[in-house]
Amino acid sequence: MRVIDIIIGVGWLVFWVYWLAMATTAKSGQSRWIRFAGVRVGLILVILVLARVRLFKGHRVATDNPWLLGIGLAVFVLGLALAVWARVYIGRNWGMPMSQKADPELVTTGPYSTIRHPIYSGIILGMVGTAIAVSPYWLTAVVILGAYFIFSAVTEERTMAKLFPDTYPPYKRATKMLIPYLL
Repeated sequence: MRVIDIIIGVGWLVFWVYWLAMATTAKSGQSRWIRFAGVRVGLILVILVLARVRLFKGHRVATDNPWLLGIGLAVFVLGLALAVWARVYIGRNWGMPMSQKADPELVTTGPYSTIRHPIYSGIILGMVGTAIAVSPYWLTAVVILGAYFIFSAVTEERTMAKLFPDTYPPYKRATKMLIPYLL
């Protein structure tokens, strides 16, 4: 195992421990996420077991190019920093994907002033950085998680348009879903 693998692995571990701890501070509400939580946890466990038994042993395509390692680490750090900044900024209004909060507020400042879903953007960016620095196999996870985040974002935007019929449409027109000025 390389040092970069350890740094990124510890970075993800710290990120998810922080994320779970902060989840306890969110407003109460209803979440459809719980409905399929068992399937999600099972999928994560299968992936971890496959990684642990080194299913891809001998197929590692990791780079030793110091430039790619540095770029990957920088993209990873920037991605997680964006996700954490957005999480801190949204505060108690945060919820699991597609959840509905009691007394919701429309947050349109900070990272939300240019990106409607900066948490999703940050996590995807962190995973792209991981793929660059660790292994291109991570791009599979980027595609799967990216598709899930896009589905979640579209669903959340329908809910936001209903909750904030006067303010959400102009906000949506003025911002991009995941990538500033592009998407």
